[in-house]
Amino acid sequence: MKDKILHKIEKRDIKLSVIGLGYVGLPLATEFAKSKIQVIGYDTDDKKVEKINNGISYIKDVSSEELKKLVEEGLLSATCDSTILSEVDAILVAVPTPLSKTKDPDLSYVLKAAHDVKKHLRKGHIVSFESTTYPGTTDEIILPILEETGLKAGKDFFLAFSPERIDPGNPKYTVKNTPKLVGGVEPFSTLVVSKLYSLALLNVVPVSSAKVAEAAKLLENTFRSINIGLANEMAIMCNILGIDVWEVIEAASTKPFGFMKFYPGPGIGGHCIPIDPIYLSWKLKTFNYTARFIETATDINSNMPRYVVGRIQDALNEKAKSVKGSHILILGVAYKKDIDDLRESPILDIITILEEKGANVDYFDPHVPWVDINGKLIESKGTEPDYSSYDIVVLGTDHSAFDYEGIYKASSYIFDTRNAFRNHGIKDTEGKIVTL
Repeated sequence: MKDKILHKIEKRDIKLSVIGLGYVGLPLATEFAKSKIQVIGYDTDDKKVEKINNGISYIKDVSSEELKKLVEEGLLSATCDSTILSEVDAILVAVPTPLSKTKDPDLSYVLKAAHDVKKHLRKGHIVSFESTTYPGTTDEIILPILEETGLKAGKDFFLAFSPERIDPGNPKYTVKNTPKLVGGVEPFSTLVVSKLYSLALLNVVPVSSAKVAEAAKLLENTFRSINIGLANEMAIMCNILGIDVWEVIEAASTKPFGFMKFYPGPGIGGHCIPIDPIYLSWKLKTFNYTARFIETATDINSNMPRYVVGRIQDALNEKAKSVKGSHILILGVAYKKDIDDLRESPILDIITILEEKGANVDYFDPHVPWVDINGKLIESKGTEPDYSSYDIVVLGTDHSAFDYEGIYKASSYIFDTRNAFRNHGIKDTEGKIVTL
Protein backbone atom coordinates (compact mmCIF):
# COMPACT_ATOMS: atom_id res chain seq x y z
CA MET A 1 0.00 0.00 0.00
CA LYS A 2 2.87 2.40 0.80
CA ASP A 3 4.34 1.91 -2.68
CA LYS A 4 0.90 2.47 -4.20
CA ILE A 5 0.43 5.74 -2.32
CA LEU A 6 3.86 7.05 -3.32
CA HIS A 7 3.12 6.09 -6.92
CA LYS A 8 -0.22 7.97 -6.85
CA ILE A 9 1.52 11.08 -5.54
CA GLU A 10 4.29 10.77 -8.13
CA LYS A 11 1.67 10.49 -10.91
CA ARG A 12 -0.29 13.40 -9.35
CA ASP A 13 -3.29 11.08 -9.23
CA ILE A 14 -4.51 12.59 -5.97
CA LYS A 15 -7.83 14.05 -4.92
CA LEU A 16 -7.53 16.36 -1.91
CA SER A 17 -9.81 18.05 0.61
CA VAL A 18 -9.09 21.08 2.77
CA ILE A 19 -11.14 21.40 5.97
CA GLY A 20 -11.64 25.06 6.84
CA LEU A 21 -11.74 27.61 4.04
CA GLY A 22 -10.58 30.77 5.78
CA TYR A 23 -7.38 32.83 5.62
CA VAL A 24 -5.28 29.65 5.66
CA GLY A 25 -7.46 27.05 3.98
CA LEU A 26 -8.59 28.89 0.87
CA PRO A 27 -5.11 30.01 -0.27
CA LEU A 28 -3.85 26.47 0.41
CA ALA A 29 -6.69 24.89 -1.58
CA THR A 30 -6.12 27.38 -4.40
CA GLU A 31 -2.40 26.60 -4.59
CA PHE A 32 -3.02 22.86 -4.92
CA ALA A 33 -5.71 23.45 -7.55
CA LYS A 34 -3.32 25.70 -9.51
CA SER A 35 -0.94 22.72 -9.50
CA LYS A 36 -3.63 20.63 -11.25
CA ILE A 37 -4.62 18.68 -8.13
CA GLN A 38 -8.40 18.32 -7.76
CA VAL A 39 -9.45 19.97 -4.48
CA ILE A 40 -12.80 19.78 -2.72
CA GLY A 41 -12.97 22.19 0.19
CA TYR A 42 -15.10 21.38 3.22
CA ASP A 43 -16.49 24.08 5.51
CA THR A 44 -19.54 24.35 7.77
CA ASP A 45 -20.17 27.94 6.59
CA ASP A 46 -22.60 27.63 3.68
CA LYS A 47 -22.00 31.25 2.64
CA LYS A 48 -18.30 30.59 2.08
CA VAL A 49 -19.10 27.42 0.17
CA GLU A 50 -21.58 29.24 -2.07
CA LYS A 51 -19.12 32.02 -2.81
CA ILE A 52 -16.33 29.60 -3.73
CA ASN A 53 -18.58 27.60 -6.04
CA ASN A 54 -19.55 30.87 -7.73
CA GLY A 55 -15.91 31.87 -8.12
CA ILE A 56 -16.13 34.74 -5.62
CA SER A 57 -13.21 35.17 -3.23
CA TYR A 58 -13.62 36.64 0.25
CA ILE A 59 -9.87 36.48 0.96
CA LYS A 60 -7.66 39.27 -0.39
CA ASP A 61 -4.74 36.91 -1.02
CA VAL A 62 -6.90 34.97 -3.51
CA SER A 63 -8.34 36.89 -6.45
CA SER A 64 -11.85 36.12 -7.66
CA GLU A 65 -10.43 35.92 -11.17
CA GLU A 66 -8.08 33.02 -10.39
CA LEU A 67 -10.68 31.35 -8.15
CA LYS A 68 -13.35 31.48 -10.86
CA LYS A 69 -10.94 30.00 -13.39
CA LEU A 70 -10.11 27.06 -11.11
CA VAL A 71 -13.79 26.43 -10.39
CA GLU A 72 -14.66 26.49 -14.09
CA GLU A 73 -11.84 24.05 -14.83
CA GLY A 74 -13.25 21.63 -12.24
CA LEU A 75 -10.11 21.81 -10.12
CA LEU A 76 -11.68 23.48 -7.09
CA SER A 77 -15.09 23.19 -5.47
CA ALA A 78 -16.51 23.40 -1.96
CA THR A 79 -19.14 21.62 0.10
CA CYS A 80 -20.76 21.55 3.54
CA ASP A 81 -21.11 17.76 3.31
CA SER A 82 -18.40 15.95 5.31
CA THR A 83 -19.01 12.66 3.46
CA ILE A 84 -16.73 14.04 0.74
CA LEU A 85 -13.83 13.19 3.09
CA SER A 86 -14.32 9.50 2.36
CA GLU A 87 -13.90 10.10 -1.38
CA VAL A 88 -10.54 11.93 -1.29
CA ASP A 89 -7.00 10.61 -0.89
CA ALA A 90 -5.66 13.38 1.33
CA ILE A 91 -7.16 15.68 3.96
CA LEU A 92 -5.55 18.94 5.10
CA VAL A 93 -7.04 20.57 8.21
CA ALA A 94 -6.85 24.36 8.53
CA VAL A 95 -9.33 25.36 11.23
CA PRO A 96 -8.99 28.11 13.88
CA THR A 97 -7.29 27.56 17.23
CA PRO A 98 -8.30 30.61 19.30
CA LEU A 99 -8.09 31.16 23.03
CA SER A 100 -11.01 30.76 25.39
CA LYS A 101 -12.21 33.63 27.58
CA THR A 102 -9.94 32.28 30.32
CA LYS A 103 -6.92 32.42 27.93
CA ASP A 104 -6.74 28.65 27.64
CA PRO A 105 -6.28 26.89 24.27
CA ASP A 106 -9.62 26.32 22.52
CA LEU A 107 -9.25 23.11 20.52
CA SER A 108 -12.96 22.73 19.79
CA TYR A 109 -12.52 23.34 16.04
CA VAL A 110 -9.58 20.92 15.85
CA LEU A 111 -11.52 18.28 17.79
CA LYS A 112 -14.54 18.64 15.51
CA ALA A 113 -12.32 18.31 12.45
CA ALA A 114 -10.61 15.23 13.95
CA HIS A 115 -13.97 13.58 14.57
CA ASP A 116 -15.15 14.48 11.04
CA VAL A 117 -12.01 12.81 9.67
CA LYS A 118 -12.50 9.83 11.97
CA LYS A 119 -16.03 9.19 10.64
CA HIS A 120 -14.69 8.88 7.09
CA LEU A 121 -11.17 7.57 7.69
CA ARG A 122 -10.14 4.65 5.48
CA LYS A 123 -7.01 2.73 4.60
CA GLY A 124 -4.54 4.79 2.60
CA HIS A 125 -5.75 8.17 3.82
CA ILE A 126 -3.16 10.95 4.16
CA VAL A 127 -4.02 13.46 6.89
CA SER A 128 -2.21 16.68 7.81
CA PHE A 129 -3.22 19.19 10.47
CA GLU A 130 -2.08 22.80 9.94
CA SER A 131 -3.87 24.51 12.84
CA THR A 132 -1.37 26.02 15.28
CA THR A 133 -1.44 24.29 18.65
CA TYR A 134 0.76 23.25 21.56
CA PRO A 135 3.43 20.52 21.26
CA GLY A 136 1.92 17.08 21.70
CA THR A 137 -1.54 17.80 20.29
CA THR A 138 -1.10 15.62 17.20
CA ASP A 139 0.35 12.62 19.08
CA GLU A 140 -1.67 12.89 22.27
CA ILE A 141 -5.11 14.04 21.05
CA ILE A 142 -5.57 13.72 17.28
CA LEU A 143 -3.81 10.36 16.79
CA PRO A 144 -5.84 8.52 19.48
CA ILE A 145 -9.10 9.87 18.04
CA LEU A 146 -8.25 8.60 14.56
CA GLU A 147 -7.00 5.25 15.84
CA GLU A 148 -10.36 4.65 17.57
CA THR A 149 -11.39 3.43 14.11
CA GLY A 150 -9.09 0.43 14.52
CA LEU A 151 -6.81 1.77 11.78
CA LYS A 152 -3.16 2.34 12.72
CA ALA A 153 -1.02 5.34 11.77
CA GLY A 154 1.97 4.40 9.65
CA LYS A 155 0.30 1.21 8.54
CA ASP A 156 -3.27 2.02 7.49
CA PHE A 157 -3.24 5.82 7.32
CA PHE A 158 -0.59 8.55 7.52
CA LEU A 159 -0.72 11.54 9.87
CA ALA A 160 1.46 14.63 10.20
CA PHE A 161 1.48 18.15 11.54
CA SER A 162 2.49 20.90 9.10
CA PRO A 163 2.07 24.37 10.59
CA GLU A 164 0.55 27.11 8.48
CA ARG A 165 2.77 30.14 7.91
CA ILE A 166 0.29 32.45 6.21
CA ASP A 167 1.15 36.15 6.39
CA PRO A 168 -1.98 37.91 5.07
CA GLY A 169 -1.20 40.66 2.58
CA ASN A 170 2.47 39.71 2.14
CA PRO A 171 3.21 40.07 -1.60
CA LYS A 172 6.65 38.44 -1.35
CA TYR A 173 6.03 35.32 0.73
CA THR A 174 2.93 33.32 -0.17
CA VAL A 175 1.75 29.78 0.47
CA LYS A 176 3.75 28.59 -2.50
CA ASN A 177 7.21 29.97 -1.68
CA THR A 178 7.18 29.97 2.13
CA PRO A 179 9.11 26.90 3.39
CA LYS A 180 6.71 24.22 4.69
CA LEU A 181 7.57 22.22 7.81
CA VAL A 182 6.27 18.65 8.01
CA GLY A 183 6.51 16.40 11.06
CA GLY A 184 4.81 13.00 11.00
CA VAL A 185 3.75 10.79 13.87
CA GLU A 186 6.19 8.22 12.39
CA PRO A 187 8.79 8.36 9.58
CA PHE A 188 6.69 7.21 6.63
CA SER A 189 3.98 9.74 7.51
CA THR A 190 6.63 12.46 7.33
CA LEU A 191 7.77 11.18 3.95
CA VAL A 192 4.36 10.80 2.33
CA VAL A 193 2.98 14.14 3.61
CA SER A 194 6.18 15.91 2.51
CA LYS A 195 5.80 14.46 -0.99
CA LEU A 196 2.15 15.52 -1.03
CA TYR A 197 2.96 19.15 -0.22
CA SER A 198 5.78 19.09 -2.78
CA LEU A 199 3.14 18.73 -5.50
CA ALA A 200 2.17 22.37 -4.95
CA LEU A 201 4.78 24.09 -2.77
CA LEU A 202 8.38 25.00 -3.61
CA ASN A 203 10.24 24.13 -0.40
CA VAL A 204 9.12 21.37 1.97
CA VAL A 205 11.23 20.84 5.10
CA PRO A 206 10.78 17.50 6.92
CA VAL A 207 11.47 17.38 10.66
CA SER A 208 11.78 14.41 13.01
CA SER A 209 8.34 14.51 14.63
CA ALA A 210 4.97 16.24 14.82
CA LYS A 211 5.97 17.63 18.21
CA VAL A 212 9.04 19.36 16.71
CA ALA A 213 6.89 20.93 13.98
CA GLU A 214 4.36 22.12 16.58
CA ALA A 215 7.10 23.62 18.78
CA ALA A 216 8.85 25.28 15.82
CA LYS A 217 5.68 27.13 14.85
CA LEU A 218 5.23 28.40 18.39
CA LEU A 219 8.88 29.46 18.61
CA GLU A 220 8.55 31.53 15.41
CA ASN A 221 5.75 33.64 16.80
CA THR A 222 6.98 33.65 20.40
CA PHE A 223 10.24 35.13 19.08
CA ARG A 224 8.28 37.92 17.45
CA SER A 225 6.02 38.49 20.43
CA ILE A 226 8.92 38.78 22.88
CA ASN A 227 10.91 41.13 20.64
CA ILE A 228 7.87 43.30 19.95
CA GLY A 229 7.30 43.35 23.70
CA LEU A 230 10.88 44.57 24.17
CA ALA A 231 10.35 47.29 21.54
CA ASN A 232 7.11 48.34 23.24
CA GLU A 233 8.77 48.53 26.64
CA MET A 234 11.62 50.49 25.06
CA ALA A 235 9.03 52.97 23.75
CA ILE A 236 7.63 53.39 27.26
CA MET A 237 11.10 53.85 28.74
CA CYS A 238 12.19 56.31 26.04
CA ASN A 239 9.08 58.40 26.67
CA ILE A 240 9.99 58.54 30.37
CA LEU A 241 13.58 59.48 29.45
CA GLY A 242 12.42 62.12 26.98
CA ILE A 243 14.10 60.59 23.91
CA ASP A 244 12.77 59.38 20.57
CA VAL A 245 12.41 55.59 20.49
CA TRP A 246 12.32 55.55 16.68
CA GLU A 247 15.68 57.31 16.50
CA VAL A 248 17.07 54.91 19.10
CA ILE A 249 16.00 51.88 17.06
CA GLU A 250 17.47 53.26 13.83
CA ALA A 251 20.71 54.12 15.62
CA ALA A 252 20.99 50.60 17.09
CA SER A 253 20.27 49.06 13.68
CA THR A 254 23.45 50.57 12.21
CA LYS A 255 25.28 47.71 13.93
CA PRO A 256 25.73 45.14 11.13
CA PHE A 257 25.57 42.09 13.39
CA GLY A 258 23.82 40.91 16.55
CA PHE A 259 20.80 43.21 16.22
CA MET A 260 17.45 42.83 14.47
CA LYS A 261 14.97 45.70 14.18
CA PHE A 262 11.58 45.37 15.85
CA TYR A 263 9.24 48.32 16.18
CA PRO A 264 6.80 49.35 18.90
CA GLY A 265 3.14 49.88 18.18
CA PRO A 266 -0.34 50.10 19.71
CA GLY A 267 -0.35 46.39 20.56
CA ILE A 268 -0.25 43.13 18.64
CA GLY A 269 -2.99 41.51 16.60
CA GLY A 270 -3.74 38.84 14.05
CA HIS A 271 -4.26 35.11 14.21
CA CYS A 272 -0.79 34.15 15.49
CA ILE A 273 1.36 36.48 17.57
CA PRO A 274 -1.15 37.33 20.34
CA ILE A 275 -2.22 33.67 20.66
CA ASP A 276 0.59 31.23 19.84
CA PRO A 277 2.96 32.10 22.73
CA ILE A 278 0.10 31.53 25.18
CA TYR A 279 -0.37 28.01 23.79
CA LEU A 280 3.26 27.27 24.59
CA SER A 281 3.06 28.90 28.03
CA TRP A 282 -0.13 26.95 28.82
CA LYS A 283 1.50 23.64 27.88
CA LEU A 284 4.53 24.32 30.09
CA LYS A 285 2.24 25.04 33.06
CA THR A 286 1.14 21.39 32.87
CA PHE A 287 4.79 20.58 33.69
CA ASN A 288 4.79 23.10 36.57
CA TYR A 289 7.05 25.47 34.61
CA THR A 290 6.42 29.19 34.17
CA ALA A 291 7.43 30.63 30.80
CA ARG A 292 8.53 33.98 32.23
CA PHE A 293 9.66 35.68 29.03
CA ILE A 294 6.37 34.81 27.32
CA GLU A 295 4.22 36.01 30.19
CA THR A 296 6.14 39.27 30.57
CA ALA A 297 5.94 40.03 26.83
CA THR A 298 2.24 39.12 26.75
CA ASP A 299 1.58 41.47 29.66
CA ILE A 300 3.44 44.37 28.01
CA ASN A 301 1.86 43.83 24.59
CA SER A 302 -1.67 43.36 25.88
CA ASN A 303 -1.44 46.59 27.90
CA MET A 304 -0.22 48.74 25.00
CA PRO A 305 -3.76 49.89 24.00
CA ARG A 306 -4.26 51.33 27.49
CA TYR A 307 -0.79 52.92 27.36
CA VAL A 308 -1.64 54.48 23.97
CA VAL A 309 -4.87 55.92 25.39
CA GLY A 310 -2.86 57.39 28.24
CA ARG A 311 -0.51 59.02 25.75
CA ILE A 312 -3.47 60.38 23.77
CA GLN A 313 -4.86 61.76 27.01
CA ASP A 314 -1.52 63.45 27.75
CA ALA A 315 -1.40 64.89 24.22
CA LEU A 316 -4.88 66.36 24.59
CA ASN A 317 -3.93 67.80 27.98
CA GLU A 318 -1.11 69.69 26.26
CA LYS A 319 -3.84 71.43 24.24
CA ALA A 320 -5.92 72.06 27.38
CA LYS A 321 -8.49 69.47 26.30
CA SER A 322 -10.03 66.54 28.13
CA VAL A 323 -10.55 63.11 26.58
CA LYS A 324 -14.16 63.30 27.70
CA GLY A 325 -16.08 65.13 25.03
CA SER A 326 -13.14 65.23 22.60
CA HIS A 327 -13.78 64.37 18.95
CA ILE A 328 -11.20 61.75 17.92
CA LEU A 329 -10.59 60.13 14.54
CA ILE A 330 -8.80 56.76 14.38
CA LEU A 331 -6.96 56.10 11.10
CA GLY A 332 -6.82 52.37 10.40
CA VAL A 333 -8.37 49.61 12.51
CA ALA A 334 -7.01 46.42 10.87
CA TYR A 335 -4.30 44.65 12.86
CA LYS A 336 -1.67 45.48 10.21
CA LYS A 337 -1.26 47.61 7.10
CA ASP A 338 -3.02 47.04 3.79
CA ILE A 339 -5.34 44.22 4.90
CA ASP A 340 -8.93 43.99 6.16
CA ASP A 341 -8.26 41.54 9.01
CA LEU A 342 -9.58 42.65 12.41
CA ARG A 343 -8.67 39.55 14.42
CA GLU A 344 -7.23 40.56 17.81
CA SER A 345 -6.69 44.11 16.52
CA PRO A 346 -5.47 46.32 19.39
CA ILE A 347 -7.05 49.35 17.68
CA LEU A 348 -10.50 48.05 18.61
CA ASP A 349 -9.40 48.03 22.26
CA ILE A 350 -8.17 51.63 21.91
CA ILE A 351 -11.56 52.70 20.54
CA THR A 352 -13.35 50.89 23.37
CA ILE A 353 -11.21 52.51 26.09
CA LEU A 354 -11.55 55.99 24.55
CA GLU A 355 -15.33 55.62 24.40
CA GLU A 356 -15.40 54.42 28.01
CA LYS A 357 -13.60 57.66 28.91
CA GLY A 358 -16.30 59.69 27.17
CA ALA A 359 -14.59 60.48 23.85
CA ASN A 360 -16.56 60.75 20.61
CA VAL A 361 -14.69 58.35 18.34
CA ASP A 362 -14.91 57.95 14.56
CA TYR A 363 -12.66 55.87 12.35
CA PHE A 364 -11.50 55.75 8.75
CA ASP A 365 -10.15 52.60 7.16
CA PRO A 366 -10.34 52.04 3.38
CA HIS A 367 -10.10 48.27 3.92
CA VAL A 368 -12.70 47.92 6.70
CA PRO A 369 -16.16 49.38 6.00
CA TRP A 370 -17.54 48.77 9.51
CA VAL A 371 -16.56 47.41 12.91
CA ASP A 372 -18.45 45.99 15.86
CA ILE A 373 -17.51 47.67 19.13
CA ASN A 374 -19.24 45.88 22.01
CA GLY A 375 -22.32 45.15 19.90
CA LYS A 376 -22.45 48.63 18.33
CA LEU A 377 -21.77 48.85 14.61
CA ILE A 378 -19.59 51.79 13.57
CA GLU A 379 -19.09 52.65 9.91
CA SER A 380 -15.89 54.00 8.40
CA LYS A 381 -16.06 57.74 7.64
CA GLY A 382 -15.71 57.22 3.89
CA THR A 383 -13.11 58.38 1.43
CA GLU A 384 -12.42 61.91 2.67
CA PRO A 385 -13.03 62.69 6.36
CA ASP A 386 -12.91 66.29 7.49
CA TYR A 387 -9.67 65.99 9.45
CA SER A 388 -9.83 69.58 10.65
CA SER A 389 -13.01 68.86 12.62
CA TYR A 390 -11.24 66.51 15.07
CA ASP A 391 -9.40 67.44 18.25
CA ILE A 392 -6.84 64.74 17.46
CA VAL A 393 -6.27 62.23 14.65
CA VAL A 394 -4.78 58.93 15.84
CA LEU A 395 -2.84 56.83 13.33
CA GLY A 396 -3.54 53.25 14.38
CA THR A 397 -2.69 51.26 11.24
CA ASP A 398 -0.33 52.67 8.63
CA HIS A 399 -2.17 51.74 5.42
CA SER A 400 -0.41 52.66 2.17
CA ALA A 401 -3.64 54.16 0.82
CA PHE A 402 -3.60 57.06 3.29
CA ASP A 403 -2.63 60.47 1.92
CA TYR A 404 -0.18 61.28 4.69
CA GLU A 405 0.73 64.73 3.40
CA GLY A 406 -2.92 65.67 2.97
CA ILE A 407 -3.80 64.36 6.43
CA TYR A 408 -0.94 66.32 7.96
CA LYS A 409 -1.97 69.57 6.29
CA ALA A 410 -5.65 69.19 7.18
CA SER A 411 -5.28 68.00 10.80
CA SER A 412 -4.69 70.22 13.79
CA TYR A 413 -3.11 67.49 15.93
CA ILE A 414 -1.90 63.93 15.26
CA PHE A 415 -0.87 61.03 17.48
CA ASP A 416 1.15 58.54 15.40
CA THR A 417 1.54 55.04 16.87
CA ARG A 418 3.55 53.76 13.86
CA ASN A 419 5.96 56.61 13.04
CA ALA A 420 4.20 56.55 9.66
CA PHE A 421 4.25 60.28 8.93
CA ARG A 422 8.03 60.50 9.25
CA ASN A 423 8.37 57.29 7.25
CA HIS A 424 6.41 59.00 4.47
CA GLY A 425 8.74 62.00 4.48
CA ILE A 426 6.52 64.38 6.45
CA LYS A 427 8.59 66.96 8.32
CA ASP A 428 6.63 68.23 11.29
CA THR A 429 7.59 71.89 11.13
CA GLU A 430 4.45 72.95 13.04
CA GLY A 431 4.76 70.63 16.04
CA LYS A 432 1.48 68.89 15.20
CA ILE A 433 2.64 65.27 15.53
CA VAL A 434 3.17 63.29 18.70
CA THR A 435 4.72 59.83 18.23
CA LEU A 436 4.51 56.74 20.41
